[in-house]
Amino acid sequence: MNVFFEESGDFKVGTVLSTAGEAYQVELSSGKRSKVKTKDVLLQFEKPAPEVLLEEAKGIAAEVDLDFLWEVAGQEEFGFAELGAEYFGHAPLPAEAAGLVLALHNAPIYFYKKGRGRYKAAPEQSLRAAQAGIEKKKQQALIQAAYVEELKAGTLPAAMQPIVSQLLFKPDKNTIEYKALEAAANELQTTAPRLMLATKGIASPKDLHMGRFLFENFPRGAGFPQVAAPNAPTALPTAKVAAFSIDDVTTTEIDDAFSVEHLDDGNVRVGIHIAAPGLAIKPDDEIDKIARSRMSTVYMPGDKITMLPDEVVNAFTLAEGNTCPALSLYAVLNPADWSTVSTTTRAELVPIQSNLRHNDLDELVNEETLENGVGEYPHKAELALLWKWALKLEAGRMAKREAFGLKPEQANRVDFNFYVEDDVVSIVRRKRGAPLDKIVAELMIFANSTWGKLLHDSGVPGIYRSQGAGSGAGWAAKMQVRMVTHAAPHQGLGVDQYAWSTSPLRRYTDLVNQWQIIACAEHGVTAPLVAPFKPRDATLFSIVSAFDAAYAAYNDFQQTMERYWCLRWLGQEGVKQADAVVLKDDVLRLSDVPLVIRLAGMPQVARGAQVKLDIVRWDEVDLSLEARLLEVAAAPSEDIAFEEEEGEVADTGEAAVEEVVEAEGAVAAVSTDDPAPAAG
Repeated sequence: MNVFFEESGDFKVGTVLSTAGEAYQVELSSGKRSKVKTKDVLLQFEKPAPEVLLEEAKGIAAEVDLDFLWEVAGQEEFGFAELGAEYFGHAPLPAEAAGLVLALHNAPIYFYKKGRGRYKAAPEQSLRAAQAGIEKKKQQALIQAAYVEELKAGTLPAAMQPIVSQLLFKPDKNTIEYKALEAAANELQTTAPRLMLATKGIASPKDLHMGRFLFENFPRGAGFPQVAAPNAPTALPTAKVAAFSIDDVTTTEIDDAFSVEHLDDGNVRVGIHIAAPGLAIKPDDEIDKIARSRMSTVYMPGDKITMLPDEVVNAFTLAEGNTCPALSLYAVLNPADWSTVSTTTRAELVPIQSNLRHNDLDELVNEETLENGVGEYPHKAELALLWKWALKLEAGRMAKREAFGLKPEQANRVDFNFYVEDDVVSIVRRKRGAPLDKIVAELMIFANSTWGKLLHDSGVPGIYRSQGAGSGAGWAAKMQVRMVTHAAPHQGLGVDQYAWSTSPLRRYTDLVNQWQIIACAEHGVTAPLVAPFKPRDATLFSIVSAFDAAYAAYNDFQQTMERYWCLRWLGQEGVKQADAVVLKDDVLRLSDVPLVIRLAGMPQVARGAQVKLDIVRWDEVDLSLEARLLEVAAAPSEDIAFEEEEGEVADTGEAAVEEVVEAEGAVAAVSTDDPAPAAG
């Protein structure tokens, strides 16, 4: 006797060897023996042979008219044998019965299974819906296949063109567009981003990196809604100074300027003038909401996405020839030892006489010319005086830093400035700590520290950067940098408190602090009552959290784009071999551009050692570089301090010293995919 039975959702046939209670010992055509329960047996038959029956059953099942079978079945539950008599017009033969079982089992939209060999016809509405769904899937499969062929032929289907960013950066994997993109990429043995580049869905690797950043951080676009620029306040006293700023040639958001006055008593009064949008922008107004949503200007080589609309920036930037609203910090100094006699803060209108540019002055203004008075350049006397004060400020910070138990700052860090025009990049190497850099850095640190103390002494909360006294133990914990809402030491800078306040056109934290400082300057002891943010204000805590997240994302993007332009520079300059410096183990940085790579198989050499590399290839999509070691120089590099202090990315024109000390002691693990180090 032979049996046709169901086992684990599959139908099998075999010859019964023996019976034991409620089970058969069955030998399959393969020779394998199996124990089959009697309840799983659907048919018992003598002829034909088991394997012949199964083949005949499959052929019969393929010929069954499912629509007719569904009509014959009616709406009541039935057994397959009963339906077989109706369908075939006679008691079904073993092969016919088995074929009917296979047909019923393989048509779940027509028939619902109710038990072993028992079924029920699907309701008509359910059947029609299922059939429509199947037809839709067939049509989608055809469309998807057509998309795949278009992509393989180098053409981006029209349906994909409006959703390129969505497909690459946050795809719905159930859509036929994504499935087609993935299938085509797999067939071509490439990746979705590279396929998009090949089909011109994305114009260039630069647009790919930019598109990803914008999609994640500016999903509605980087443009601004139409807003009316606030009127700059005019009912303010006008300072009797001739102020000047010092910035890179690309800087348009000019936040800070300086002035120098000689007083009758022999002392000197230095003015640090900060652009004051906080005098016109108010918390929760339309422009504040824009600034709070962005938190900071985004910098990248050759471009930027500003925190504030151009019309707002233009109304408050400290532009040459304008009399601008500013929050001024005046420090009266004793030139005998450059000690600070007193400080005063006030809002006023400040005449801006000059916007000095590093690109024009860096060759003229150096330590020697400042010391000897050689050369002619704008504001020569004022710069010489500010240089002497900057050295005094730096010495004071270093003493405080050492009192905190830290090593002296490294003075030989190297910066790189990026300039991009018409997709041609220039990467200019410059040593950090040059006199103009140091003047700006030290005066900004002085202002941020002094205003931080003013907030603290007035009982008004602010947003501070604190370094040191972190959780845990060891150097890394000691150098932890945090944003807090109360005064706390910044050990790396060597100051007792440090409140970002000098870049209100570019950083939202500085705008918030400016509101608080204005309240202190205008209302004195009653400032806690009128300041926009009160102690333990939940909104202030949320600003700190949001700023941290946004600023980290922006810095990552800046590093990504700097790495991209470093790779572009290699191709632009036709670089075949390059000098590099060893940072740690197999991690190196090229000497001419701030490109950090990992070199597989690097022999053990001292940190700071100079090496020569053979550049094999690089990839602007995944930002990787492959190189081979040619030789190792004996002498360590003079600029290794740059690598040891690698870390937080500078804003263009921001105080350089701050970023160095905040990053000190925290060399990040890098790979060929890591962004390039900062440019100041």
